[in-house]
Amino acid sequence: MKKVMLIFGTRPEAIKMCPLVLVLQKHPAFETVVCVTGQHRQMLDQILNCFQVVPKYDLGIMQQQQTLFDVTVNILLKIRDILQAEKPDVVLVHGDTSTAFSTSLACFYLQIPVGHVEAGLRTYNLRSPFPEEFNRQAVDLISHFYFAPTENSRQNLLREGKPAEDVYVTGNTVIDALSTTVSENYSSPEIEWAKGSRLLLLTAHRRENLGTPMRHMFSAIRRVVDEMPDVKLIYPMHMNPSVREMAKRCFSGQERIHMIEPLDVLDFHNIMARAYLIMTDSGGIQEEAPSLGKPVLVMRDTTERPEGLEAGTLKLVGTAEQPIYDAVMELLADPEKYHEMERAVNPYGDGHASQYIAEILEKRLKA
Repeated sequence: MKKVMLIFGTRPEAIKMCPLVLVLQKHPAFETVVCVTGQHRQMLDQILNCFQVVPKYDLGIMQQQQTLFDVTVNILLKIRDILQAEKPDVVLVHGDTSTAFSTSLACFYLQIPVGHVEAGLRTYNLRSPFPEEFNRQAVDLISHFYFAPTENSRQNLLREGKPAEDVYVTGNTVIDALSTTVSENYSSPEIEWAKGSRLLLLTAHRRENLGTPMRHMFSAIRRVVDEMPDVKLIYPMHMNPSVREMAKRCFSGQERIHMIEPLDVLDFHNIMARAYLIMTDSGGIQEEAPSLGKPVLVMRDTTERPEGLEAGTLKLVGTAEQPIYDAVMELLADPEKYHEMERAVNPYGDGHASQYIAEILEKRLKA
């Protein structure tokens, strides 16, 4: 039996890694060990509870006003003894977080093989998104196995010289998660509140958007809600105090905007499935929304997920106020433009990515 260790620490990672944990735990070829870093504390715990995943190790690194230095150093210091004690045959990390980077670096120092789930995403601009673009490229320098969500991601890795025999297109594990979280019978106070209106869903938290870009984003959205009486907006606020302060400054006083606490994955996916339009600076939502037929306006200057742009379900609108306002108003006013995006085909897999990863690992670790 081979030992597979999964290490993750943020809400987005947990949403995408928990389906893989559940598949590996049922697989007879593996002993599965879960370690969380706690890079996001409350939001991480929500996802673990939803999927009923109980970590063997919890580093508990989160602290108030933590910096990238704090996250990186604390993970490196705390993960070493665990890796040396467990001696896993492979460590699986996800995506582009500081948890993924720090864990991969620790594995490199200890000569433990790394499997990168969601490998190969690129903007090739180290400042956008920051620090995620550096993190994902650095993890791919260290990895032994590359689980690319799309053919485009695979081609990025091959162009960089990664061995073709180590690169696999599996789809994205977030689609696996949606198959278990979205329910036709779902109801919540927020859904009841939005009945009879077109529901807009907003997420915004990205580090490089803090300050003026975020103020412009929120100002554009406030204008839309003020001018469109049939629209209501839900914004699950990120825990970052700077984000919350900006949101309250821009959105307070508008009764058709609900600023709420972060949602667990079941609530968030079901509200997303019932939204009319999604506005985000997130990465994962760009993958989730296509499978739900929801148009997404991406409030960033770059995206590492061009498949959604090519398919037509995403539109990159930047962070300036007027382009965001214009893009939202166009989709609200033009049914044909809206339906073009709504009908776009999901490019991120068939919902069985976790199973494919498990089968690949079984064959490779045997060999």
